[in-house]
Amino acid sequence: MDVLTLSRLQFAATTMFHFIFVPLTLGLSILTAYMETRYVRTGDETYLKMTKFWGKLFLINFALGVVTGITQEFQFGMNWAEYSRYVGDIFGAPLAIEATVAFFLESVFIGVWIFGWNKVSKVTHAISIWLVAIATNLSALWILLANGWMQNPVGYVLRNGRAEMVDFMAVVTNPYGIIKFVHTVSSGYMVAAFFVMGISAWHLLRKNQVDFFVRSFRMGALFGLLGVVLVLLSGDFHAVEIAKTQPTKFAAMESVWETKRGVGMNLLILPDPKNECNAVEKICIPNLVSLLAFHDPNSEIKGLKDFPKEMRPPVQATFWSFRIMVGLGSFTALAVLAAVILSMMKSLEKRTLFLQIMLLSLPLPYLAAQLGWIVAEMGRQPWIVYGVLKTSEGVSKAVTSPQVIGSLVGFTLIYSLLGAIDIYLLAKYARKGPDDDLSGIIKPTTVKGA
Repeated sequence: MDVLTLSRLQFAATTMFHFIFVPLTLGLSILTAYMETRYVRTGDETYLKMTKFWGKLFLINFALGVVTGITQEFQFGMNWAEYSRYVGDIFGAPLAIEATVAFFLESVFIGVWIFGWNKVSKVTHAISIWLVAIATNLSALWILLANGWMQNPVGYVLRNGRAEMVDFMAVVTNPYGIIKFVHTVSSGYMVAAFFVMGISAWHLLRKNQVDFFVRSFRMGALFGLLGVVLVLLSGDFHAVEIAKTQPTKFAAMESVWETKRGVGMNLLILPDPKNECNAVEKICIPNLVSLLAFHDPNSEIKGLKDFPKEMRPPVQATFWSFRIMVGLGSFTALAVLAAVILSMMKSLEKRTLFLQIMLLSLPLPYLAAQLGWIVAEMGRQPWIVYGVLKTSEGVSKAVTSPQVIGSLVGFTLIYSLLGAIDIYLLAKYARKGPDDDLSGIIKPTTVKGA
């Protein structure tokens, strides 16, 4: 394979592996902070046990997320040096803010939270984990604003063979980036909700510490409901933004080949890119694609045939990733609604079939999040910066295929080891359950300043 293909494969592999940890960090940090807040307000030690148990799993996931994220920046300077040279003036700004503000805040207060038990007041300790949660989500904001600029470049001029920023506020307020941030973060909340509900279901099936895991399950379900609402709303706005700014991606997502108005959605559809048509089109809901694209059932959708073949994204990868993501999202939304209702009733631990379903559903939001990124990045091709710089022009001219192969093999081996360690540690401490021994931990009656 050539350098371009290998570099794309390497970046995809390292990014997708890194994004296994990111969504859980975004959601579980907030849940952990809320649990500790409930302890501070009520003095109920069950909430303290919840903070310690879920916080331990959060820290394991957080550590792996930080380690795997560092390599991304090195790849920009090595495999994608031409891209970095061309757009570094713009792309580097949000990443620099993320590192100097969000990541710094996150790093400082995660230390306070880990080592501050009994060294600071319980209020200060709770504030520290809230600052970690806020910083974690702020970190995602700046990274997604950078990615949003790649999807919909704004606030720049082309000068001296480079893209130079002329309007920082246009980059920061880019609708594509903001909507993408809300959609990505809320999908992370879904991941965290199913993580908590799945592990709680595992323990409830075994009748382990029923009160503890019923409370945890209920909290996860309610948090998941928030995630569902945000995912659905932001997904709708995101579809409109994509249809407006990236018509080729939208056409590939829905496998629309001919330009026309009032496009319906076929529930059964089989794209045939070779013949530039759909081999199967069944059970059509009239005008639905047009309605989703522009909130107008009679709006015009540009078909893929209106664009040169070399300007079209990979239709099969984009279409199927989008369809499966939507299917998984629909299932998880229904599962969350059922979880909220059933967790409010008595004897949740006796609903064996439902708990088994929730346990088996734990990986589904992870998969949906990964598929969402495939849609976002594959659907943008052949552009690395949509309409400005092609992916083939962004790869480094100094890197050779053997070098990329060597680093790809190295990353694969190291990441496989890290992944195995992460799964082992999460499984070990998740199965172990909460620690009943709270000696040495902050107690409401002993902490000054509470």
